[in-house]
Amino acid sequence: MPETDLYPPIKAFLEGQGYAVKGEIGPADVVAVRGDEPPVIVELKAAFSLALVHQAIDRQAATPHVYVAVPRPAGKRGWSALKANLKLARRLGIGVLTVRGATVEPLCDPGPFQPRLLARPRERLLREFAARRGDTTPGGTRGGVVTAYRQDAQALARHLSVAGPCKGSAAKAATGVARATTIMRDNHYGWFEKVGLGTYALSEAGRAALPRVAAE
Repeated sequence: MPETDLYPPIKAFLEGQGYAVKGEIGPADVVAVRGDEPPVIVELKAAFSLALVHQAIDRQAATPHVYVAVPRPAGKRGWSALKANLKLARRLGIGVLTVRGATVEPLCDPGPFQPRLLARPRERLLREFAARRGDTTPGGTRGGVVTAYRQDAQALARHLSVAGPCKGSAAKAATGVARATTIMRDNHYGWFEKVGLGTYALSEAGRAALPRVAAE
């Protein structure tokens, strides 16, 4: 959809709220004025982009009421991308409008962003930080992150390679891994095999992985 096709529905939408509307005023795509209120600026784009965000930020020097307008997305991928961009817009105090035909839908309005802090993500982050032994993975690594869970599995694999098959309680006592039985039972990496009631040994895959485990 060309940007000019967005202008008529945006103009009608704003006029319906009592604004006088004109296009291409200075650097702004759309300017709307109502009485003595600060003007409303709308930047039009055929798709959400970083350039559009930059334009909107620049317009905030003239008014706090800045919107971006894009065509209403289609499909799951389009909506997923728009949801991510909405988060960015809210944090920057930028409003977002979508256009489909003659219909304009406001998705968020300009305004100061108040982050909603959630206890669970913070607790999960700090729990992993506390459980991680040392600083094993450089920041920016993509894939192959040595998590606390993997470190526990490595400790168990090394213990079994020396001690042979043993019960989960014995492995816990020898390694200090509190979830020893659960890790060996779940066998996420394929390193363990059950050989008796509550007793586990290294699998073929575990013996093959030992050199790599020792190097991590």
